[in-house]
Amino acid sequence: MSEVVVSTHPLVAHKVTRLRDARTGTKEFRELAHEITTLLLYEATADLPVDRIPVQTPLTTATGAELQANIGFIPILRAGLGMVPAASSLLPHAQVWHLGIYREHSTRMPVEYYNKLPEDLNIDVAIVLDPMLATGGSAVAAVDVLKLRDLRSVKFVGLIAAPEGVKALRDAHPDVQIYVAALDSHLNEDAYIVPGLGDAGDRLFGTA
Repeated sequence: MSEVVVSTHPLVAHKVTRLRDARTGTKEFRELAHEITTLLLYEATADLPVDRIPVQTPLTTATGAELQANIGFIPILRAGLGMVPAASSLLPHAQVWHLGIYREHSTRMPVEYYNKLPEDLNIDVAIVLDPMLATGGSAVAAVDVLKLRDLRSVKFVGLIAAPEGVKALRDAHPDVQIYVAALDSHLNEDAYIVPGLGDAGDRLFGTA
């Protein structure tokens, strides 16, 4: 089964607390999402392959490391866009591709409305970005799309997850590693994560 990594870092716990707070405004919410995403991606990229290369320091020659894999970030629109600045800052040469998927309220099923991914993504590792892993439907649909393009190394990075979403993603794609800042209690009757942080997209973009 896939690895599920829930951060235990004190900095992440501190920032998630502020992220949850209903009094946290849009500007601070974006900043916190950026900082938490950066911290999570440090963990999510810890196993990336590297080549050993020589590097000339001011004093002598040392052996350094250069990333070998081509990385692609796939934010799920729209909330996933709030995690892209942190991802691009950490790996500025990574490709960024967008998938538009929303959850239909009556059926709670994922609906794909935007997909500009080429058939050949030309990346070795895909990292799906979505702040909330709630029912798991959007995450599963995103990984489905990536695997149709023969991508076999896929990771998911999110801020908050519900057990139901983790189970859905693990059941559908047991090879996908999941990295989140917090694993919450459950989904409520409207499929919102409890205690959660509300609607991540609304809070990131200042909409109601």
